[in-house]
Amino acid sequence: MNARGALGKYGEDLAVRLLEAAGMTVLERNWRCGRTGEIDIVAHDTSPCGPVLVVCEVKTRRAGAYEHPMAALTPAKTDRLKRLADHWLTDHGGPPPGGVRIDLVGVVLPRKGAPRAEHVRGVA
Repeated sequence: MNARGALGKYGEDLAVRLLEAAGMTVLERNWRCGRTGEIDIVAHDTSPCGPVLVVCEVKTRRAGAYEHPMAALTPAKTDRLKRLADHWLTDHGGPPPGGVRIDLVGVVLPRKGAPRAEHVRGVA
């Protein structure tokens, strides 16, 4: 694994812990759909309407090196995540009663100190 891959995996590991601490159940990591792409994390969350399928994109950046990770979710990326969610649902029996939500976890690794992770629900 190269340095970029290791950075991404580290961010995804932090994101999984954050989502689980928020009461979500992680179903899959790095789910691939041919050439369409990959979903970083697929999870179940609960809502008053029933279980919600969460398609979670994780963006990890070193502090100061690039734009904030939350700025990396473009309309094109959002559209691709929606298509990937449709493929996942087709392969796994359809949507749960609470529907589908796309979330984003942004992880910033400062030069010193603990990483900072931010979870935004329903970005698309």
